[in-house]
Amino acid sequence: MQVGWRIGNLFGIPLFFDSSWFILILWAIYVNSQDYQESRLFLFWGNGLVVAILLFCSVVFHELGHSLVAISQGIKVNSITLFRFCRVVLIERDYRTPGEAFQVAIARPLVSLFLFFLLGLTSLLFPTSSLIGELINKVAEINLILGIVNIMPVLPLDGGQVLKAVVWKITGSRFTGIRWAAKIGKGLGWLGIILGLIIVFTTRDYNVFLIALIGWFALGNAIIYQHITDLQLALINIKAVEVMNKNFRVVNADLTLSQFANKYLLKSSKFSTYFATSMGRYLGLVSTDAIPYIEKSYRDTQTLRMIICPLNHMVNVLEKVSLLEVINKMEFHQQKQITVLSPAGAVAGIIDKSDIVRGIAQYLKLNISEAEIKLVKTEGSYPLGMKLEAIAKVTSISNLK
Repeated sequence: MQVGWRIGNLFGIPLFFDSSWFILILWAIYVNSQDYQESRLFLFWGNGLVVAILLFCSVVFHELGHSLVAISQGIKVNSITLFRFCRVVLIERDYRTPGEAFQVAIARPLVSLFLFFLLGLTSLLFPTSSLIGELINKVAEINLILGIVNIMPVLPLDGGQVLKAVVWKITGSRFTGIRWAAKIGKGLGWLGIILGLIIVFTTRDYNVFLIALIGWFALGNAIIYQHITDLQLALINIKAVEVMNKNFRVVNADLTLSQFANKYLLKSSKFSTYFATSMGRYLGLVSTDAIPYIEKSYRDTQTLRMIICPLNHMVNVLEKVSLLEVINKMEFHQQKQITVLSPAGAVAGIIDKSDIVRGIAQYLKLNISEAEIKLVKTEGSYPLGMKLEAIAKVTSISNLK
């Protein structure tokens, strides 16, 4: 679901404007109107409004430059959203090479610096004291600030993306790049928070509190990126055999439907999944939900073979595959659980979403209680903090190894 109002298209890319951006516009109007006296009311507010509009246009140009380079790399840009005090560019996949990531990341600050020099040269065409010259100079300064801030090595800023690409190129690992960028982002974030608060408390200059807010923003984003990277690594490194459960029962395929129901379904059983075998060979999954729809007169003569879903018709994975493939298969086929087969083709186990969450929690040493895991099993959905379907899809599309 897309957040915000759609205000148009840029080279076919939908552009959205979130209502919270009005806060930034009002702030820009006020800050940039302070050079005029209240007696000149029109100039007082008009100057700020024009600068705010040009600021908005500058940000749009930044995102356009970023998006066009992504498109040139064969990456589809689904939308651009100006959201609160940042911007979100939704792309179809992540970057497959460090060179691709570097080119897309460096585009935005280069656009900022280009606009700074272009506007700076343009302002020379007007007298220094003229209103137009002052406005152009202000917007040039804003673009310079945007360029400098964006090049800071903090994720998700472009400088953080550049650092990720460079480390990725040197080490050959995308994840090492993200981790270095996240570590530096955390360090700069804490530095900004501490420095900002110290200056505020010692000088009582509350305008400097913005430094602490920027530090808080950098720290929060670094933690998010680190969390996502850890989840991606877990999905790649954990194998199906490590998380599968054996909460299933093997039954004889030659049992009649009545015999099976009386022996297993009508009695209290901890099993809800049954696989049928014949002569030591697995035939498939017993579709227990089908029994109530079969006439009682047939249940004494028809065997389980009548309601078996053959193994070769089922969605399954091998023991050695990663959780990445398990999740993607489950989501693609809309399965609540998936069957794990041994190399010999026998049923080795089954996996549902609670098994996946438990496996990730153990791998990453996350504090997830057994009660929360049982809730995942009951509701059939991952915890809110684990967007595993989306993370698995992006990780798979990006061909991460």
